[in-house]
Amino acid sequence: MRPACTATQLIDDDQVRVTRFDFPPGAETGWHRHGHDYVITALTDCPMLLEEPGGASRKVLIPAGTVYRRAEGVEHNVINDGDAVMSFVELELK
Repeated sequence: MRPACTATQLIDDDQVRVTRFDFPPGAETGWHRHGHDYVITALTDCPMLLEEPGGASRKVLIPAGTVYRRAEGVEHNVINDGDAVMSFVELELK
C-alpha cells in the first residue's frame, strides 16, 4: 500500500477550487474522477506514474513551471514515480 499525498486547500469559492498537492516519493492521490475542468501548475519536476481505467498505466515527466489543462471526467491515480518530493497546484474551474 502506498502512502497518501497531502492535499492543502488554498481557495474554495463559487468560481474556483485551488489545492496544493505534495507527494513524498511513492505517494499517491488514490483513484479519483475530476468533476470539473482543471489546470495543473508543477512547482517541482513531477515524474508521474498515472494509473488509468482498464489497467493501463503510463509515465510522464511534468517539468517544474509547466502548466497544462484537462477536461472534466478524467479518472486516474497519480503516483510520484521519482525519488524526491513532487508538488503541484491544481485549479478547478467550477
